[in-house]
Amino acid sequence: MSDTQPLRHPEKARKPDQISPRKPAWIRVKAPTSEEAAEVRRLMRDKNLHTVCEEAACPNIGECWKHKHATFMILGDTCTRACAFCNVKTGNPKGALDQAEPDNLADSVKAMGLKHVVITSVDRDDLADGGASQFVACIERIRALTPDCTIEVLTPDFRDKGDGPEVIARAKPDVFNHNLETVPRLYPGIRPGARYFESLRLLQRVRQTDPSIFTKSGIMVGLGETRVEVLQVMDDMRSAGVDFMTIGQYLQPTLKHVAVDRFVTPEEFDDYRAVAQAKGFLMVAATPLTRSSHHADRDFEALRAERQRRSHVGGTLT
Repeated sequence: MSDTQPLRHPEKARKPDQISPRKPAWIRVKAPTSEEAAEVRRLMRDKNLHTVCEEAACPNIGECWKHKHATFMILGDTCTRACAFCNVKTGNPKGALDQAEPDNLADSVKAMGLKHVVITSVDRDDLADGGASQFVACIERIRALTPDCTIEVLTPDFRDKGDGPEVIARAKPDVFNHNLETVPRLYPGIRPGARYFESLRLLQRVRQTDPSIFTKSGIMVGLGETRVEVLQVMDDMRSAGVDFMTIGQYLQPTLKHVAVDRFVTPEEFDDYRAVAQAKGFLMVAATPLTRSSHHADRDFEALRAERQRRSHVGGTLT
């Protein structure tokens, strides 16, 4: 681990190293070394923007940036939570919100020629609305500058922050994503600042506010969950009206983060996908390298097409 890493996660600095099993062959990925990736990086620096691709050490960054796809991370680069799995810097955010961020984000979306954009954020428990108004401002600026671009948000849980989910839903993003991350039994150790059923309720609230918005949620596997628990999460998501479920392998960002319990095989991911599809999701992505925003543009087109197909054959919209 590098000498600077504890500064990103001061709450983990004194923890003993957590040793994960050796990565199997199916986890190999390429580093972001293409000219296109360098161009994306320059644009982010010029506009003072952050991407979750970098901050969370996403394994797909090389592939996505080569195709000029990036998930923008608003509300700064410092999260007020300290989840055991996440590589985003933790601590107390300093300074006021960047009021130029919505305009800079919209300018970048236009400059990159994006047809579909994903906006996520750190948790901001220090803000009265958890940052919901900044999400709305970003959506509105993008709509004004590139009206044909579809918008996906991946939000925090806005715990104890009032009607944040409804406020964002009323701004009409095309997709509203909030990840459950893991099974309820593992929340105290993996996601201690959140509550499973509150996150589930958030997804239901969005569905009730505007049923036309696609809802999406995902979990990681390989943290010690059982198959029965994963299937129960699927049922819970369906009860909340979730349209799109993602399942991916947890990868340990540093030795101070929770260790991988095991690497789930590609065959097991195939099984999870088949079961989830049978439960009625409009779409399921389940592979070792699946992440919330991987192939988000392509997946959105497939998601929209599947809803239209089901409506024509008399199926349910959810």
